[in-house]
Amino acid sequence: MMGTTDPSADVRFDGKKVRVSDAGRFVIGFGRDFKKSANLTVSFDDGSKLVRVLDIEKREYPTEKINGLPVAKVTPSERFLKRIRRENGEIARLRSLDTPDEWFLSGWKWPAKGRISGVYGSQRVLNNIPKRPHFGLDVAAVVGTPVYASTDGLVRMAEKDLYYTGGTIMIDHGHGLVSVYSHLSSLTVSTGVFVPQGTKIGEVGATGRASGPHLDWRLNWFKERLDPQLLLGKMPKQ
Repeated sequence: MMGTTDPSADVRFDGKKVRVSDAGRFVIGFGRDFKKSANLTVSFDDGSKLVRVLDIEKREYPTEKINGLPVAKVTPSERFLKRIRRENGEIARLRSLDTPDEWFLSGWKWPAKGRISGVYGSQRVLNNIPKRPHFGLDVAAVVGTPVYASTDGLVRMAEKDLYYTGGTIMIDHGHGLVSVYSHLSSLTVSTGVFVPQGTKIGEVGATGRASGPHLDWRLNWFKERLDPQLLLGKMPKQ
């Protein structure tokens, strides 16, 4: 969610300082298993303080069973763990960025057209093995379907072959908001490039841990994994 206050105010979300733009805008977010409430505190230059307790309603999530995945992608062997840790470390570093730009103000659009084949928050059972919840929105489509930047931003990662997510692009939208586009068959942008909303950044594929061609699209606010579908309307007609 986005809030507005005096640009000089000090905003803290559960004690953590939150960036406030020159226009007084700030962003906060709640993940799937966030606790039942959080404190939002705004302190002003005159010494006054505004405290709000945010009540967070728990959602119900479905269970999704996916079979037919390569065994090594479900339970990787020791020889792959070093690579996985290295890749996850870089992903975590990029998710920690706190860029002052407000590229997210361009709004959010569907990054690809297709069938919604997986939803945020669902409990994943892979090859009959319970795994972590799914934190993305999956759009199934044929290989080569165009994938577009949902929002203005700066490309922070453009990798063709990560272990789990295959062809992967991460875009920084400012204020800790970073989106991820995974399982791409091809990438048409590179790291360090600014992409306006609607720019083609790649094509749908089935790279990494995938049972079929689809786009796994995710949105993070620092360590919090958000539901990107909450920012969208209906899927555009194909």
